[in-house]
Amino acid sequence: MPKLVLVIANKNYSSWSLRPWMALTMAGIPFDEKMVRFGEPQFGQEIRKISPAGRVPVLLHGKLVIWDSLAILDYLAEIFPGKNLWPKSKAARATARSVSNEIHSGFSDLRSACPMNLRRPSKVVKMSDAANADVSRIEALWRDCRKTYGKGGKFLFGKFSIADAMYAPIVSRFETYSIPVAKDSREYMANITSTRAFQTWKAEALGEPWIVPEDEVD
Repeated sequence: MPKLVLVIANKNYSSWSLRPWMALTMAGIPFDEKMVRFGEPQFGQEIRKISPAGRVPVLLHGKLVIWDSLAILDYLAEIFPGKNLWPKSKAARATARSVSNEIHSGFSDLRSACPMNLRRPSKVVKMSDAANADVSRIEALWRDCRKTYGKGGKFLFGKFSIADAMYAPIVSRFETYSIPVAKDSREYMANITSTRAFQTWKAEALGEPWIVPEDEVD
């Protein structure tokens, strides 16, 4: 099998890059990474050489180019079926896909109010009613998934899955912006942030010297 290469942007800022990176790492799937940095004048030109979509992340697998975080994750689940990146049962898998697609296409008010920035000192920001509604919805999703499918495990569906990878950047936002959440949400967040994969990503993000305006990140 050809080597997998994951093209990402700055670890401090790129929430969409974190998602497949964390899934690959948690699953123990070998891959190389290539960084194309936000804020550089040639960012758009360089990433379009790799993918005409002009966005990160991108997965390169031989001659195949897969773009978009969720498409990458679904492709990985297909080529590594033994890793069970989606839950095994049909009902759990359908729910995992639903919650993953909801974060993929929604919660724009929260994302706008709280851009990913792991180096930002933990501090509360004023949030709109719409952003607070996003937080409430996310907590409800986490609670329902863990209650229905996650018993006996630390994550949304027990074992770490694509759904957890999709929500990992939300966990980081809740931490960074000191967003008040319920005890069970805080417990789930700790389960994500205590993984070696998240800790490695964060340590490397904190070591990056580059500062990029918030309107230039994803």
